[in-house]
Amino acid sequence: MSNCPKCHQAVKFQAITCPYCRTVLKAYGHPGMTLHRAQQGTYLCESCTYHHDDSCNFPQRPHAQECTLYQNVFQPKLNQENQISYSWDKKIRIWCQRHQGLLMLSSLLIVSLIIAMFSLSK
Repeated sequence: MSNCPKCHQAVKFQAITCPYCRTVLKAYGHPGMTLHRAQQGTYLCESCTYHHDDSCNFPQRPHAQECTLYQNVFQPKLNQENQISYSWDKKIRIWCQRHQGLLMLSSLLIVSLIIAMFSLSK
């Protein structure tokens, strides 16, 4: 459960609008797009990551009060400890799955070179 930013009533996390005050909670009526709102008298851009690295192209910048892409610059990023670390054999297996075409092409080239070397030596 989350709280409505306007009336502070508890609402379901997937709710598109607040059932009490009808404030829109999700952008474009999609339950997966959270609509971030600034507190009264402040702007989201002041604490947004995209504003600080100058990659924001939102038309209301730097006075946006609502935004779907907002990321708080003061929230800690994912640390290395939180990221998944695989063992070496798992990393090699994943790399081989991603580059199957390259592996097949290089093995075909190696086999062709071996056949060519044997035919030249006779």
